Amino acid sequence: MMGTCRTFRISLFGCIASLAIPGLMCISHAWSSDLVRTIENVKPSIVGIGTVQKTRSPPVNFLGTGFVVDDGLHVVTNAHVVPEVLDIANNESYTVITGKGKQAEYRVAAIAAIDKEHDLALLKITGPALPSMKLGDADKVREGQMLAFTGFPIGMILGLYPVTHRAMVSSITPIVLPARNSRQLDAKLINQLQKSAYVVFQLDGTAYPGNSGSPLYDSETGLVYGVINMVFVKGKKEAALSNPSGITYAIPGNYIRELLGRNRFEEAR
Repeated sequence: MMGTCRTFRISLFGCIASLAIPGLMCISHAWSSDLVRTIENVKPSIVGIGTVQKTRSPPVNFLGTGFVVDDGLHVVTNAHVVPEVLDIANNESYTVITGKGKQAEYRVAAIAAIDKEHDLALLKITGPALPSMKLGDADKVREGQMLAFTGFPIGMILGLYPVTHRAMVSSITPIVLPARNSRQLDAKLINQLQKSAYVVFQLDGTAYPGNSGSPLYDSETGLVYGVINMVFVKGKKEAALSNPSGITYAIPGNYIRELLGRNRFEEAR
């Protein structure tokens, strides 16, 4: 935190002395410079999530984004990204896609833990450990804070090249979106409202279907504060691409800690 304040003061004073314009431009430039360095560090930890079946065409079915945590052999994504049932009879299996472009590598993966309530899944991969992302304290995130997320917004259509978007935390809000009027409140929705006692981050950044599971992180430190899990869609689901709302939601990252802790306990048994 001290480093952030110190950089702010140097940039601000330098800007006033030399250009005589408001310090906001210099602050923005410093933020961008931090993000450039952070993206370079983050990208090796960003992976694709999918299933592979050699008799299928194409053999790989891309499902979403994930990111490496902990010991470099565990990957976090959304629970809704990972299919519950595989075509075992035809040797379908989970895969984690690493590398980029034509240098993509497919790692065998297995589900280590699932948290459906918070839409999180933890996969374990084979092979050498990958660079992992560190978790920050999501309870310290505040409205107005600038963050970033990196993933594969349209799957592998554009190739396996991670894409980064900037986002401001517009609101910290309950996970359940309120009904427009009382007539829309049925027994199922009321029950969901009673059960859902946690909040999510609402962002002003535009995410797309392939971004599910992308890490939401600090531009300077690279610390993960959340996981992109859904986009507010105007109209039919196709509108997420043709007419994006610019409203994205992320699950706070502290639930990742709980999932990792539960997994370690199960592995130790």
